[in-house]
Amino acid sequence: MGQETVFIGFGSNMGDRQDFCDRAIALMNLLPASQLTGVSSYYETEPIDPTSELGSTWFYNGVVRIETKLTPRKLLEICQETERSLGRDPEHRKGPRTMDLDILFYGQEKIDQPGLTIPHPRLHLRRFVLVPLAELAPEWNHPTFNQSVKDLLDSLDDPGQVRKSDILPGSSYGARPTCTPS
Repeated sequence: MGQETVFIGFGSNMGDRQDFCDRAIALMNLLPASQLTGVSSYYETEPIDPTSELGSTWFYNGVVRIETKLTPRKLLEICQETERSLGRDPEHRKGPRTMDLDILFYGQEKIDQPGLTIPHPRLHLRRFVLVPLAELAPEWNHPTFNQSVKDLLDSLDDPGQVRKSDILPGSSYGARPTCTPS
């Protein structure tokens, strides 16, 4: 299998959100047959419904870009294992979470299999995904809608608040990953 450009969204609204996000980035940097090539800024985002199971604690969100030879299914398995290793309770997927990892894009592939839908089926509706994704790849084309990430963001009707954080990703470990937006 050839190498693909993959975007993975991450978020945390439980415990030390910065530490969980820093750890998730560090673990994404260790993926086999892969190279981390971009990390967005952190964004603080309000929960979609603060009265829901998610609670009212704001999320830290961001996106990483990876070049990988892993298959989409294997990447999903590793992401789910990473969530569990960071304390995610798989029995309560809708509640507050230490870490949530979502494969947003896997190249220009369209995948609809049990438990795996790529592009992520709701990414075009979520400001907290589109803002960090646009920071990394504003011209990336959504293969289903045939629109750039920037155009999807510009046309979004989502009042949710998304605030760029001054905290550098990876700073709780004293070093930021050596990759930047392109």
